[in-house]
Amino acid sequence: MLNYEIEPALLASFVPSGTELDLYNGKAFISLVGFQFLNTRVCGVSIPFHRNFEEVNLRFYLRRSLAGEVRRGVAFIREIVPRWAIASVARTLYNERYVALPMSHGIETNDGSVSGAEYRWRSTVGWNRMILRTEGSASLPEQGSEEQFITEHYWGYAAQGNGGTVEYRVDHPSWRVWNVSSARFEGDMTELYGPEFAILLCGSPSSAFLAEGSEVTVSRGIRI
Repeated sequence: MLNYEIEPALLASFVPSGTELDLYNGKAFISLVGFQFLNTRVCGVSIPFHRNFEEVNLRFYLRRSLAGEVRRGVAFIREIVPRWAIASVARTLYNERYVALPMSHGIETNDGSVSGAEYRWRSTVGWNRMILRTEGSASLPEQGSEEQFITEHYWGYAAQGNGGTVEYRVDHPSWRVWNVSSARFEGDMTELYGPEFAILLCGSPSSAFLAEGSEVTVSRGIRI
């Protein structure tokens, strides 16, 4: 997870109706996230050749107040997967902004512990990649920390073409995270995200870390 502080005004047009930006210490963030889907099932069904695959997404953080409850979630600017069928299903079920591109990844280990990770995807201008190297051992984020803020948003929000919003629950336990000794993005994301986001991603992230991950359950979306 490569995290960048961003001017809230740059996200205004992406905020789904019924939600507002969720700020950390008064700051808005976007995150470039690379991860693996493993043993994936859709409505309980495992689809051959579509169980294990990479995803890279650019996301930002939202909140929705409902009868005194604050639901903290994320919305996606664009999500990248390696197979068109996966992108098509995600667009159909949630109206998310998925695109299919060639992808690969690598995980480095040292004495059985993860020491680094890299995700790669190819657009028309060539290969892009995000790279990080870890330090120390993984641990649960401290209460109130930026790592906890980034990893513990348990709702997803997707703007719909008619101006409405779909909300869905994302359930997983708290993730252990590694701090990193170095992290960077290499490439040109203008084609996928536009010039303002592309320029931001080419700068140094304000923070970065690697999360261990876990089993995750994504509920069916409902209109709000």
